[in-house]
Amino acid sequence: MKVVIVGGVAAGASAAARIRRLDENAQIIIFERSGFISYANCGLPYYIGGTINDRDELTLQTPESFWERFRIDARVRHEVTGINAAEKTVTVRRLDTGKTYSESYDKLLLATGAKPAGAGIPGAGEDKVFTLRTVEDALRIREFAENAKPRTAAVIGGGFIGLEAAENLTELGVRVTIVEYADHLLAPFDRDMAAQLHTLFKSRGIGLMLGEAVTGFEQRDCGIVTKTSGGAEIECDMAVLAAGVVPDTGLAASAGIETGVKGGIIVNERMETSVPDIYAAGDAVVVKNFVTGESALVPLAGPANRQGRTAADNICGGNSVYKGSQGSSVIKLFDMTAAATGINETAAKAAGIDYDRVVLSPSSHASYYPGGQVMTLKVLFEKGTERLLGAQITGRDGVDKRIDVIAAAIRAGLKATELGGLELAYAPPYSSAKDPVNLAGFMIENLVTGKVKQFHYDEIGALCTENAFLLDTRTEGEYSRGHADGFVNIPLDDLRERMGEIPKDKPVYVMCQSGLRSYIACRILVQNGYDCYNFSGGYRFYDMINSGKAQPESAYPCGIEK
Repeated sequence: MKVVIVGGVAAGASAAARIRRLDENAQIIIFERSGFISYANCGLPYYIGGTINDRDELTLQTPESFWERFRIDARVRHEVTGINAAEKTVTVRRLDTGKTYSESYDKLLLATGAKPAGAGIPGAGEDKVFTLRTVEDALRIREFAENAKPRTAAVIGGGFIGLEAAENLTELGVRVTIVEYADHLLAPFDRDMAAQLHTLFKSRGIGLMLGEAVTGFEQRDCGIVTKTSGGAEIECDMAVLAAGVVPDTGLAASAGIETGVKGGIIVNERMETSVPDIYAAGDAVVVKNFVTGESALVPLAGPANRQGRTAADNICGGNSVYKGSQGSSVIKLFDMTAAATGINETAAKAAGIDYDRVVLSPSSHASYYPGGQVMTLKVLFEKGTERLLGAQITGRDGVDKRIDVIAAAIRAGLKATELGGLELAYAPPYSSAKDPVNLAGFMIENLVTGKVKQFHYDEIGALCTENAFLLDTRTEGEYSRGHADGFVNIPLDDLRERMGEIPKDKPVYVMCQSGLRSYIACRILVQNGYDCYNFSGGYRFYDMINSGKAQPESAYPCGIEK
């Protein structure tokens, strides 16, 4: 069996190695357009910033090591320009010589990946406008940074690569401005959860221009000028175009292979395309969103590697299936970590799902053990079925652990209420006896069983004009340092004695710092005949969204909610 693979990065390299493990006699050829194979896309920004100093560390394999270990023929600087499915051949051009030739195949795997979006923006080809997709891209940016010593940079795009590029350029002493079309950074996050990231980046001296589209670049004596839809002109020494990616599927489309969302290659669960003996995997393919069941593009390294493995199994006569992607992701941003899995509120609304959510601010480990860090955890679930839909977490410690637990719970089909019953590892330096994931499950259980009702940050404005009583149960000191308009302060510990100050003919909306004391207050009030609602996320979350102030790093700075 002769297998030809187009693309030698995540999906392609993973598939090639798997095919060899399954079939020692197969002839395997990889064609890679760039000069490197099996390289770490996700590590490229850290090479720019110097965290990774040795360029060789960016490549997991070389053509030579692939041949020595696996007897796989990896040909870099070779571009496949055409597919003849009837004759089962591909046309290949050697980029170093321009020579073209034909290569036959028994099975063909397309792992062509994605390409940077925004290439059609006027001026995107200017010398000082960079993309960051390949090793060559990273080498060019680092060389420019070392030789030209840029003082300012515009980063176009607030996604993973854009934010990592902004972080690493900032660490080099470059003043960065991020231009993002959406109203918040990181598309997998809702705007409320992204607010903490906005505060973080501003605190590091990074300018944010949100809700702005880039309309062009222009080279001037001052450097490169980035023009926006709002009429702004950002003068910088360099610009990094990181406005997302689109599937690189021109080759597949020209061969008559069926495509779908944004031109992505349509495959079945076996990673087979519409043309016999042609498979596809990685950032170029349309997959099923594991949560909604809808078609989606999920350009992430983990899914790409698993898709390559699935395709390899089936190329070798197996019967593996890829059951969809849920977009689990994590990113380091300076001293903070942000992670997400499943869908956010925007996606839930678009899918027509009747959902609810809880927001909590637990400590990363036992509050009595030194060094606990606050994290903000948001979990979405479907009303009625209690199906877990997704989660978003920001914090400085323990974020990756919690997102992985919830990601596994979604994949396993656990109900949101079942999070409370998970038995997770505990020791004071690592967690609490009630882990943050357990706490989220307890909160959802309280909602589902009617023990508490809640309201959210985007509903507060309307409450001030309604016939409602707004109650803040924090201490007088906390209240004096900042509170939401219209809320009356009655500390939780005084509530039973001062309950007569609260009218029974109005619904009572209660807030505290994190949501715990207000929940306790609601339980007291409900059992005394009040119609009570607990604020989701607490004043800390409210203030984080609305004021943009830096938040305290310890979970409970006043030592109350331990």
